[in-house]
Amino acid sequence: MEGLEITEILKSELERTQRLDSEFYSKSNLEILKRIEKKNPKPLTDFVKVSDGNHMSISDYFTEVGIPYYRGGDIYNFFIEQTSQPLKISETVFKWPHMRRSHLHKGDVLISIVGAIIGNLSLVRTNQKATCSCKLAILRPKSIKSELVAVYLKSYFGQNQIQKYRRGSGQTGLILEDFDQLLIPSFSVLFSNKIEEIVTNAFSKSNESEKTYTQAEALLLETIGLRDFKPSKDPVNIKQFNDSFVATGRLDAEYYQKKYEDYERIIKNCSSGSTTIDQEYTLVNDSSQKDKLSYNYIEISDVNVGDGTSVCNLIETPNLPANAKKEVKRGDLLISKVRPYRGAVTIIDFDAENLIVSGAFTVLRERTDSVFSNETLKVILRTSIYRDWLLKFNIGTQYPVIRDEDVLNLPIPKISKDVQEEISKEIRLSQKLEKQSEQLLELAKRAVEIAIEQGEETAIDYIKANT
Repeated sequence: MEGLEITEILKSELERTQRLDSEFYSKSNLEILKRIEKKNPKPLTDFVKVSDGNHMSISDYFTEVGIPYYRGGDIYNFFIEQTSQPLKISETVFKWPHMRRSHLHKGDVLISIVGAIIGNLSLVRTNQKATCSCKLAILRPKSIKSELVAVYLKSYFGQNQIQKYRRGSGQTGLILEDFDQLLIPSFSVLFSNKIEEIVTNAFSKSNESEKTYTQAEALLLETIGLRDFKPSKDPVNIKQFNDSFVATGRLDAEYYQKKYEDYERIIKNCSSGSTTIDQEYTLVNDSSQKDKLSYNYIEISDVNVGDGTSVCNLIETPNLPANAKKEVKRGDLLISKVRPYRGAVTIIDFDAENLIVSGAFTVLRERTDSVFSNETLKVILRTSIYRDWLLKFNIGTQYPVIRDEDVLNLPIPKISKDVQEEISKEIRLSQKLEKQSEQLLELAKRAVEIAIEQGEETAIDYIKANT
């Protein structure tokens, strides 16, 4: 019986729907509940109104520009405004009567309630018009600071409760009726204000980071003459057979859109000249032997498409996914070959032993004689122009991808050393500011956990010691 865990629960102590699954009553879950109950908790719904987003079909009404329409897959950043490339709807659709219930307000907390990302959450920080789908729960504070709600639910104690109340076997879900079973401890006004202050500072740092990155991108586009560039929208492009299928092996109309020719023409005719990625970078295809006990692994989802940062996760070798293939190192540039339009491009700017990445990345390493900096190429490939251009090379229908050679053959403009240095400077500052924002959010989360574990006085001392 070694290793067997047994918990005895009275029938009168079963939760609302009398769940009997053993994981729900695990010792760790019960221990966390005991800690929360010592802090005079109340149901979350005493402090917030719970609803969800739009339930009606809306896919036929998405537009290129307009009002953000957030979905479950958009909830990866703490601040929803950081979401990269959300779907958009028009003002007219936004004002439809049945859409009003899903309109977002400043202070709303959005939680993903379906699938593998249940518990991911974002805070609505501005009054910008926005709405969302029914895959998101909307928590609207009534008598509590939204910053405290978001940080608490992001904490170990909040996430434990959220994950505990998942239901289903295939695609799991968190139903709205269970939110009244989530408990939130009583926090003092002083402590709540401290958390609000930290989150506000984090948002400010994040905004500064985004503005700095935008400045770097604007400088790049201005330099190469693409800042106000408008590609052709002509849907017709006539090609001779020898100039199409014979030369490329492609017969799909999307490949020959005139806008792609516009992109190539303007880059190749850039006043400073042009080159190709393979002339400046080497392709890294070092396959791992997987002979270590564990590896620091980066997959596509570990790249933040909003700011181009990435993280790695230590995974024991037997548990590595089959696609964990390429050994990389600090300074390598990763480009997602899956849905490249999302801009999942990142520089490995940290040291980690036994670093391995998904085979779904094109991995580039700067040549010793390259005239390009990593930061400059990263900014180029994350521009809307290059993200769109990479769609030209998609192959496959259900799971479209691009190939390494498509990335390597891509024309890029030559840029003066002075401009590249300025771009690199702006990018490094942007990354520094974003890191500071993340550290502040981590500080707030840890402070909430300490307040529950050791008391608010200790938590406030922790805040003072780390600010």
